[in-house]
Amino acid sequence: MLETIVETLFKYRPAVFAQGTIAFDPPVAVSVMVGGGLVAAIVTIGAYLRRSELIGRERAALAALRIAAIAVLVFALHRPVLRLSTVVPQQNFLGVLVDDSRSMTIGDAGAGTRADALTQLLDADEGALIPALQERFKLRTFRFSDRTRRLGSVEELGHDGARTELGGALSQAARELAGVPLAGLVVLTDGADNGEGVLDDAVRELVASGVPVYAVGIGDETFARDLEVARVDAPRQALVGASVAVDVSLHHVGYRGRTVTVAVEDERQILAQRDVTLSETGDVTAATLRFTPDEPGVRSLDVSVAVQPGEVVAENNTAGVLLDVRDDRPRLLVFDGEPRPEITFLRRALDDDPFLRVVILQRTADDKFYRIGVEDSTELITGFPTEREVLFQFDGLVLGSVEASFFTRDQLRMVAEFVERRGGGLLVLGGRDGFEAGGYARTALADVLPVVLEEPTDETPPPVEVRVERTPSGQGHAALQLSDDPGEADAAWDGLPALTTFHRFAELKPGATSLLTGSPTDGGPALVVFASQRYGRGRAGVFAVQDSWLWQMHADIPVEDPRHETLWRQMLRWLVADVPASVSVVASSDRVEPGRDVVLRAEVTDSGFLYVNGARVSATVTTPAGHVDELPLEWTVARDGQYEGAYRPVEHGRYEARITATRGGTVLGERVVHFEADDLGREFFGAAMRRDVLERIADETGGRFYTPDDVDALPEDVSITERGATVVEERDLWDMPILFVLLIGCLGAEWTLRRTRGLA
Repeated sequence: MLETIVETLFKYRPAVFAQGTIAFDPPVAVSVMVGGGLVAAIVTIGAYLRRSELIGRERAALAALRIAAIAVLVFALHRPVLRLSTVVPQQNFLGVLVDDSRSMTIGDAGAGTRADALTQLLDADEGALIPALQERFKLRTFRFSDRTRRLGSVEELGHDGARTELGGALSQAARELAGVPLAGLVVLTDGADNGEGVLDDAVRELVASGVPVYAVGIGDETFARDLEVARVDAPRQALVGASVAVDVSLHHVGYRGRTVTVAVEDERQILAQRDVTLSETGDVTAATLRFTPDEPGVRSLDVSVAVQPGEVVAENNTAGVLLDVRDDRPRLLVFDGEPRPEITFLRRALDDDPFLRVVILQRTADDKFYRIGVEDSTELITGFPTEREVLFQFDGLVLGSVEASFFTRDQLRMVAEFVERRGGGLLVLGGRDGFEAGGYARTALADVLPVVLEEPTDETPPPVEVRVERTPSGQGHAALQLSDDPGEADAAWDGLPALTTFHRFAELKPGATSLLTGSPTDGGPALVVFASQRYGRGRAGVFAVQDSWLWQMHADIPVEDPRHETLWRQMLRWLVADVPASVSVVASSDRVEPGRDVVLRAEVTDSGFLYVNGARVSATVTTPAGHVDELPLEWTVARDGQYEGAYRPVEHGRYEARITATRGGTVLGERVVHFEADDLGREFFGAAMRRDVLERIADETGGRFYTPDDVDALPEDVSITERGATVVEERDLWDMPILFVLLIGCLGAEWTLRRTRGLA
């Protein structure tokens, strides 16, 4: 609107003035016109001074209006001109880049799709843009999506590109036209850039070479009504029988307060679903869905929400992730300093668990130990491990009520290294001889724990009875899910009897998370019951109560109640869920489009879990068709024990990569990772026109941003340039409407004032 007003009054748009300079081309000498103006001003002042019937302010006002009119007239007689550097017709080239990706099929461009809007701009029979550009320039037209190609005619546009490489398209067009006089690049797009090309690098190249970009944004900046599965967070791997949390973020416009159903499916089998009420106050709503896989295998999970009436884009209502459910049967060592019910009932909870291998080691007397679940008659026969290689064979370690003086200093350092270096899971339980009372405050173990240990007192404090409840963080934590159903999971924590603890933890370390707290039944501040933190490659937690078995054996708890058993199974699965093996592997992405690289990263350690740099690491990749490809992984040098290799899948389907590491002919270990190549539909996520991106590109390169409504100004703007073959053009300004308005306004105001005083 403002630009239209400026153009109406000043004859040209602000953008035209910004490109030129104002000069004068008077028909006679400047001194003559200035002198004439001064004489006219003096005569005017003298004439009004002689009017005795006027007071001073009236004389000044009338004289000022007459002098202003004279000044406007003198300015116009100087013949002001706007000098512009414009292109010589047909002597310069102009690159035109047309978005050919799938997002152009979205129907938000007036009565049609974005592709229809492009056709109107590009077709000489329908739009004036291309003919107007052809009058001034030699055009070189490109179409771009995942790659950039020359465009011969509008009919070649298929709008079937799976992604948009905007940065790559700008760079390639500039390179191809580098040897000709190039006036600039015109890009018609919705502003998406979801490819591998780095847009910022392309813009810097254009700025350095002085090539302006004139961006035409196609589509709506915001949708009127749309619901999108904006993000899905889920673990890449899980243990059989462990609760899996899928965190979903829904972006919605036009549906605030509506209740929708979100579902997680595996090959059309619903694993979990829940009704979610969309936020009344924002455009993003989060939800968590849970399920417990009972069989191993790789699963393609689709998270979807039903298409709502009036949605602009339906393709963004589903997003997927890959989940590898493993049957690794991790080993845990549970060590307690005395026979007590807590360990007895923990063992009972895990007795018939086929997915965890638990070894129980209980001290029954000095140098005497009770062993359950050992693999042979000699394992742990002398008690707690004294060698790292023995302890590091386990994935998780649970320490019960045992005093620190039982361990040697090296054993305590070994436990700390079990978490930090080996990446194992450590859970320390409450008890009479645990934590402060056990003298752990100044040991290596104190550094690992998520709570701050105080110095022990001379007297052991009496136990405190507490009622346990989940913190906000604990409500969504995998270790504390007693049911996959959200409603039942919350209700399962109601009515549990109070427990006791000897430990009054109140302070967490930075980075630690409190998951369960206990409110003393006799009053006082809440105490930490269950907390965890990452430490090095592993995780450490404390479970400060000593009698969780009451949740199984209390008189108010039915015999068949599964909550105690479920709690311990979920806690221990969480403890060992992502413990690294001697060779651990991760893919840069679990789902990619065919033709996109997947980077396989492996960490290689020896039996003591020290990083190995001189290993030979290779990946055997099995394609969906059963073909086998060999891929060497090279040491990255930047990080000890890390090896990388890039693999480019070309077939649709699931791939298996088996990574093997050897050194000196000895196999250090192997690991399998899976990924899928499929159409991800990225063009339909975050698909609103990205005006901010396009304006930034245009501003930084010296171009301008347009929409189809004001694109008629583009041919003239591109023509005003100092690049290539140009001429200096002078455009008259003496006939600007604003000058006539000022002249008539001043004279009219003077006549009106004279008439009111009876002088006209």
